Amino acid sequence: MDPLEDVLDLLETRSHLSTSLIAGGRWAVRFDAPLDIKFNAVRRGNCRLDVEGHNEPIALAEGDCYLLTRPKRFTLRSDPDAPELDASTVFAEAEHGIARTGTGDDVLLIGGRFTFNQPGQDLLLTSLPPVIHLPAGTPHAETVEWALTVIERELLLRPVASDLVTQHLAMVMLVYVLRLHLAREPQSVSGWLAGMTDPAVAAALTSLHDDPARPWTVAELARAGSVSRSTLAARFKQTVGQGPLTYLTQWRIHLASQKLRKSDETISSIARNTGYGSESAMSTAFKRVTGISPSAYRKQHILGADT
Repeated sequence: MDPLEDVLDLLETRSHLSTSLIAGGRWAVRFDAPLDIKFNAVRRGNCRLDVEGHNEPIALAEGDCYLLTRPKRFTLRSDPDAPELDASTVFAEAEHGIARTGTGDDVLLIGGRFTFNQPGQDLLLTSLPPVIHLPAGTPHAETVEWALTVIERELLLRPVASDLVTQHLAMVMLVYVLRLHLAREPQSVSGWLAGMTDPAVAAALTSLHDDPARPWTVAELARAGSVSRSTLAARFKQTVGQGPLTYLTQWRIHLASQKLRKSDETISSIARNTGYGSESAMSTAFKRVTGISPSAYRKQHILGADT
């Protein structure tokens, strides 16, 4: 597994399609801050997006899509002075999966959200900028356009298993949007995701994710990236923000956390499978990273699941 696939799998990423929006004339819809990654795609017409804390409005044209990765209020509108309606009011009157506002049907937006398991979602979200805008016609964006076209058709016609199809296509869209954003604006991401833009660092990250239980050394990781030990250490720290072995420790703790939440595997077994020679060694590292012991973490999440 490559690191992006690995992280999305670890976070148990799920997609959820929401009610579409048709608008016309002068209109504006104000949304509360989303708790998850929010996305919208303009399938017809054009509008503008205003995001709390984002100085400049974003012009959205037909075929554009965007992701909001932070809990910030936002407004979709026809023009700066259009009177605003609260989204809850507009979407409360939706029929057949479509909400309407304004006059006419100049604009059609489809959208949804991506959810992650709460303990690990910062692993992805802190690596991303608050807003990712993918304009139509961007090189290599054809797959995103194809996925959105099929999603729109599935939502309109509702053939057998349409919910399953749209959920999987939305996941495809998320991966492609992240790939394209990395290619277009590598300087806007941080952490492990930024490391994927440097070939030597990406090779080291892939090695760590392929075999996290291996007792890696920086020299071995440098060989994977065909650079010297000092070069890898410097470039890894510059892009990812921490050294490769520190990153490895944190990734192991993420993996151990998932096993503690999702399995009845013993802590000793989890320790061995995540690269620790003993339960006590993992417990020391786990407590240093999370602030609590593995047993307390497991108990906390079992109790949380039961309430």
